[in-house]
Amino acid sequence: MDKTVDFGAERVTAAEKTRRVGGVFDAVVDRYDAMNDIMSLGTHRLFKRMAVEMARLRPGKQVLDLAGGTGDISALTAPFLGQQGQVVLADINGAMLARGRDRLLDEGVANVSPVQARAEALPFADACFDAVIVAFGVRNFTDKEAGLEEMYRVLRTGGMAVVLEFSQVQNPLLAKAYDAFRATWPIIGTAVAGAAAPYRYLVESIDRHPDQGAFRLMMVDAGFEEVEVSNLAGGAAAIHRGVK
Repeated sequence: MDKTVDFGAERVTAAEKTRRVGGVFDAVVDRYDAMNDIMSLGTHRLFKRMAVEMARLRPGKQVLDLAGGTGDISALTAPFLGQQGQVVLADINGAMLARGRDRLLDEGVANVSPVQARAEALPFADACFDAVIVAFGVRNFTDKEAGLEEMYRVLRTGGMAVVLEFSQVQNPLLAKAYDAFRATWPIIGTAVAGAAAPYRYLVESIDRHPDQGAFRLMMVDAGFEEVEVSNLAGGAAAIHRGVK
């Protein structure tokens, strides 16, 4: 029997989730960055900068920006690495990857290489990266456990994995306000991106994503050590950091 996984509030086969997630991002690629700014009230940019700073990057290092979409993390990471360092921008969605590639070229970022790849089967050798950063992408992995294991595999010993993701708000009153705000996202999606379904999926996928403690244990189970959690905006997002 085929393994089933979460796709928003539904249970679907792994192959079906991969197909549907692809459809989600195909539908919103043209307005993806604008919607991120609107839905997060601009805070995603600060959170991404914090995640990159937590990776402790230095010149000459090799970094994987996994599920990197339109290249926000790559753009922030590249200046830390200098001419001898490199970022690999990896994403399963070709349209998102093309948008990221074009954006980085327009910004004059030269030390980024785009690669279309599945998180669960990365086309890279063992121990070839000094850091792996994932920003708001783990929820969309078809198999989160397999994706974390692949992240661990491609890291060098002592390398850092940094995962920025939506999480669970800790304060009950704040959680109610946040839920009310999230309920507007499909409406905003219709107005700005011409599509509500991708943003219904976004809300549902946040609800189904493991909370801070559970995801920390998933990283430990994948082999990571010294796993730390930093809550952002009361837990609406969190940064998990672990060492190989």
